[in-house]
Parts: sequence; C-alpha cells; structure tokens
Amino acid sequence: MHENVPGPVGSGSQSDTAASDAGHSGDALTATVRGLLPSLTPAAARIASLIVEDPAQVARSTISELSTLAGTSESSIVRTARALGFAGYPELRLALAASAARQAPRSTLTSGITPEDSTAEVIAKLVHTESQAVRETATQLDPEQLAGAVRAVCGGGQLHLAGVGASGLVAQDLQQKLARIGRPCHAHGDSQSALTSAVLLGEGDVFLAVSHSGESRDVLEPLRRASAGGAVTVVITNHPLSTAARLADFVLVSAGRETTFRPGAMASRISQLVVVDCLFVCVAQRTYEVSSRALRVTHAALEGDRVG
Repeated sequence: MHENVPGPVGSGSQSDTAASDAGHSGDALTATVRGLLPSLTPAAARIASLIVEDPAQVARSTISELSTLAGTSESSIVRTARALGFAGYPELRLALAASAARQAPRSTLTSGITPEDSTAEVIAKLVHTESQAVRETATQLDPEQLAGAVRAVCGGGQLHLAGVGASGLVAQDLQQKLARIGRPCHAHGDSQSALTSAVLLGEGDVFLAVSHSGESRDVLEPLRRASAGGAVTVVITNHPLSTAARLADFVLVSAGRETTFRPGAMASRISQLVVVDCLFVCVAQRTYEVSSRALRVTHAALEGDRVG
C-alpha cells in the first residue's frame, strides 16, 4: 500500500513547493486545492471552493469577511488553512496573493462555455482550458512518484492497465505506446476483466489504474487484490487523497478541470494523457537501446505496409 500519498498542501516535497512557491504556474496552488476538494469536510470545502473560484478575492478578504462569504466560522477557516499546510490564515492569504499575481488577468476564457457562445468562442475556451490543464498537471505531477512508477513498469513482470469509460481510453493509449517499444501489457476496460487479471498478479508484476475521481468501484477492488498479491500498484488520478490513491504504491496526479459541457471524465482526459506521455517517455529513456530498436522496427514495418 502506498505510504507517501500526496497529502494536503505543505505535507510533502511536492506540496511544499505548491504552497510556498506556487510552482511553475500561477494556478498551481488552486489546482492543488481543487484536487483536495472531495476529501475536505463540508465547511472546509466551501472555503476551498472560494479559493478555486477566485483566489484573488480570498487573498483580499479578512478572516471575518471570508467567514461571511463561505458561511463558516473563523475557526473553520483557520483549520482549513492548517489542513492545506499553512500555519494560519495570514500565511494562506499571502500564498494566494502571490499565486493571483502570477496569473493572467481573468477573462471570458476562464468561464464555462455557454449556449450563446459562437464557434470561435468555443474553440478559444476549450484551447485555453486544455492548455491550462497541461500546465497545472506539470505542477501536480511528483517526479519522485513518476520515477518509482517508471522503475516498476521497466521490470520484467506482467503489466496490467485498467480504466473504464474515458479513463479506459487513456489506459489503451498507454498500452499502445508501450507495445511499440517492446513492453507487452494488457489494458482492461471493464471491472470483471481487470479483477480476474489482478488476482493472478504477484511479486514483480504491476497493476496501473486510471481513475479521474479515484473512487471508481471498477478499479478499486482490482487495485486491492493486486496489492494483496504483492504486485506494485500505480494510480493516475485527479484526486491525491482518494481511496485509489491511498491504495497505490505510486500516485501520478493529473489536473483536469470540469466546465459546463465537460464533465470530470472529459476534463481529465488531456491531463491524464500528459501523465501517460511522461510515463512512456521516461520508460523509453530508461530502456533506450531496446526501445529505440523496437521503434525503428515497428516504424519500418508500418512504412512497408503503407508502400505495399
């Protein structure tokens, strides 16, 4: 079972960076808070939602003003700030002010798509949102967790991938990429197939699950069974405190954002594919001779097929 699940902001090396430096993007802190939202208490979630929606406003608000805005007590605000890894509300305000200062001015691109938007506006908003998801994923993806997952995937044991719906497409994408560099693996798009494979895994094997929420029953039981059998478990998820994250040995955090016409499953896809690409490239780098030869051979085979 995973012993270093990314905790609240400030609890680990990755989160410390998010809290004190706001990462490479002005949205790093709010992206981290967004990922923790499902795991917070109702009062803390109301405060966190305000942080995600308008960090600049929270940074400008006194503790009494924020208490009124969130409909919570001042003590709840202090507890929430501490849960996010800060000594108190003043420190959280400073971090949010710094984060807001690094962000571009708010514009219509940051709002959801509406029925009145033109086609050009839809394109602009989608491109903005997905570009933002890529940048935020870079701030949330822990290099140490990624390195551990890469070592596991590079091992010689069985490798099974699981994901349902949109997450299943991401698992299939990783399976196809790894197959091109000579790392055989199996991608499962339904719970029964994932479970019957997971129970047969043991030491040296790897089970990797993709789940936006980290709470999908279709992957939780296979994760438990794979872990119980001694396999290394890896999870790609938007929520670092989810059940799946707590079950996994390595957690790779993505940062997709939901909008009006893009529910979680769709919003997570681009950011999950960024994580998959990072994992794949690191595996190919670590197994450079085998991977480069496999890519040459498969490329030549495809080119020959096209010529024929």
